[in-house]
Amino acid sequence: MTGRLEGKVAIITGAAQGQGAQEAQTFVTEGARVMLTDVKPDVTQIAQQLGAAASSMHHDVSDEQQWQEVVRKTLSTFGKLDVLVNNAGIFAPARLNETSKESFIAHFNVNQLGTFLGMKSVTDAMRANGGGSIINISSGAGLRGYPEMISYLSTKWAVTGMTKATARELAPFGIRVNSVHPGLIDTPMINGKEGDADWLREIAATVPLARIGTTADVAEIVTYLASDLSGFVTGAEIAIDGGTGL
Repeated sequence: MTGRLEGKVAIITGAAQGQGAQEAQTFVTEGARVMLTDVKPDVTQIAQQLGAAASSMHHDVSDEQQWQEVVRKTLSTFGKLDVLVNNAGIFAPARLNETSKESFIAHFNVNQLGTFLGMKSVTDAMRANGGGSIINISSGAGLRGYPEMISYLSTKWAVTGMTKATARELAPFGIRVNSVHPGLIDTPMINGKEGDADWLREIAATVPLARIGTTADVAEIVTYLASDLSGFVTGAEIAIDGGTGL
């Protein structure tokens, strides 16, 4: 039985840990070959663990030249490009009056500019390949408002909007663009409290499905959007939040 992503080639950013690392593992299991990128050196080890179907690069997603090099290396290593997962992101919550200009710009550079540059950089390769799938990791915070998150929310709402605009623009070329909106997912991004069982139980009680999401929950939806099973899905915003946004 072949995997859902058999023969596909993907770039996944922010793949050194958390959701990105899980997405890479799931993609390889499902038959894809994957270029993992991150600013963290751990991305090399993750790629090595995945074997010959994976390669890695150091990559600052806010640098357009580095994006071009990632695409070039992906094409030279694997021969084509079918999927981009714009997963890289930062999250540093703070009250409005305590949010520095530097923090606001840092969120913009990684979460919003990085996503824009990623979509722009892969379009030609996907058009040459006859189509593709771009999956932008937004957030539940990209669908509603939360206090003390102005920097993060501003970028994630932007990702939601950019996804819809780009989905309309790239549809004639067979390139689908969708956004995924994780809620509370057990990763290091949750205030560095990964593994804090008491804290996780407290916040799980606020979720209608009464649990925290896992990186596997997110990876399954991302895999679906990367696969041909979602061939008529574009411009969608898919919440993975256990009902928190209801």
